[in-house]
Amino acid sequence: MNTKYSIIIAVIAIAIILGSIAAYIYLSQPTTAKITLTGAGATFPYPILNSMINNYTANVKPNVQINYQSIGSGGGISAYKQPTPTVDFAASDAPLSATDAANIPNALHIPETIGAVTVAYNLPGVPSGLHLTGKVIVDIFQGTVTKWNDPAIQALNPTTTLPAETINTVHRSDGSGTTFIFTGYLSESSASWNSSVGQGKSVSWPVGIGSNGNTGVASSVKGTRYAIGYVELAYILQTGMTVASIQNPAGNWIQPSLESTQLAVQSGASSGLPAGNASWTSVSLLNAPDANAYPIVSFTYLLVYKELNVLSDMTTDKATALVQFLWYIVHDGQNLAPELSYAKLPSNVVQIDETTIQSITFNGQPLSTT
Repeated sequence: MNTKYSIIIAVIAIAIILGSIAAYIYLSQPTTAKITLTGAGATFPYPILNSMINNYTANVKPNVQINYQSIGSGGGISAYKQPTPTVDFAASDAPLSATDAANIPNALHIPETIGAVTVAYNLPGVPSGLHLTGKVIVDIFQGTVTKWNDPAIQALNPTTTLPAETINTVHRSDGSGTTFIFTGYLSESSASWNSSVGQGKSVSWPVGIGSNGNTGVASSVKGTRYAIGYVELAYILQTGMTVASIQNPAGNWIQPSLESTQLAVQSGASSGLPAGNASWTSVSLLNAPDANAYPIVSFTYLLVYKELNVLSDMTTDKATALVQFLWYIVHDGQNLAPELSYAKLPSNVVQIDETTIQSITFNGQPLSTT
């Protein structure tokens, strides 16, 4: 046989042998099954949650897939209610009310980040920084101040030329934790609002049009001349919208930012917080006492069952994956918060979250957090 062909045949034979060995080694390796977790709820923390999920599934636990549906706090709570929860965890900017807690027994609150709600507007030629007080914002959303050049607004902005145009207010149409935060601020700013409208995930708005989600409100305000609405800070930064400077209790005009949000956290969340298995309805970071704190700031929460066997498709592996993801969120995941203008959790809140997460069980058994 020709030496040249002998060499070719030998090379092919060696390649086949090596390929067979590699295939055997690959096939003999234990395979790690893909674990899928599902969550639903608040749009307020969606930018940071989405960033955490992408980093976790790409770089920390590639065998875990996490699907989070940003459908509003009300939708997330509804999806997590007994007797047939349809998600593994929920997210809400509003802590569970007594009624909601009755439908999600043994629910735990896990504060996962802190953000600011801005008052965004579309006024051609007017940059960010329009001065507004809580009272004037209430009057706008109650429909008693209807023109941009109303004396109440003009007096706060004497050097700004305001148009004689009708104010178009935009609010959330879905059950919303952002609405809960914003209407909480309006209730603190006005006895009239507190008695006639109040605080809630959904309220009867006196005037204006509704839009779905933070994204929807941001889009409506940006696309409607002379509009005003309330939107979480991360969405404002993504779209480059203009926002008001709001007078805080110290009398200072404060622009929403990461720094002014963190000041609210430092002064408003330093002590006196409940355990994860207790009610968080009395917790508020609104109108924090620091002289330079932005006044509309809030925790947002992940909700999870303390005993995970109430979820029909839960397994030990899946329960462990959920607990480890929660542990990541309140630890390494916090490093992603500042770039999206969410405040990192203070150390005392992290300690509360650690105790809460370590209390989660499946069939009565504790779960590894690492």
